[in-house]
Amino acid sequence: MDTYLAIASKRDERAYAETPIPAEVRQRILDSGRLSGSSKNRQRWEFVVVSGEAKDRLAEAVYAPENVRTAALVVAIVGEASGFDAGRCAQNMMVAAWADGIGSCPAHLPEADVARLLSIPDGVHVNRVIGFGYVDPARAAAPKAVARRRKPLEELVHRARW
Repeated sequence: MDTYLAIASKRDERAYAETPIPAEVRQRILDSGRLSGSSKNRQRWEFVVVSGEAKDRLAEAVYAPENVRTAALVVAIVGEASGFDAGRCAQNMMVAAWADGIGSCPAHLPEADVARLLSIPDGVHVNRVIGFGYVDPARAAAPKAVARRRKPLEELVHRARW
């Protein structure tokens, strides 16, 4: 899929089909996060693939439980990466997934101690949690750049006047 089309057509999905994600596609999603740029190239993140009982506990702690419960792949981005760097990492993974026809959505982490739920060592910060899965065919449409509820570009782009 063309990169611009992947960005323009990407939608957040919170419920997924029961189709498993092939190992090579999982690897590509995770590698897309690894390849993200980071401040001073410090790459201050690690990825925790969440499954089994930990996935069930996490589903009960997030705002939209189906985003985790129905996901074929749940990834927690942990470590000391800044919010900006972790966001770049997450976006890389989500766009790469979408290019393979896999939907995704970050999970809203309320005040729950997500690190404890995932048995992550003390002091390790959970920055983001993302659910990935194939979009239910009944809800899926062919990727296309569509009008979205976004401000027009003309309202967002300005020229410096120094």
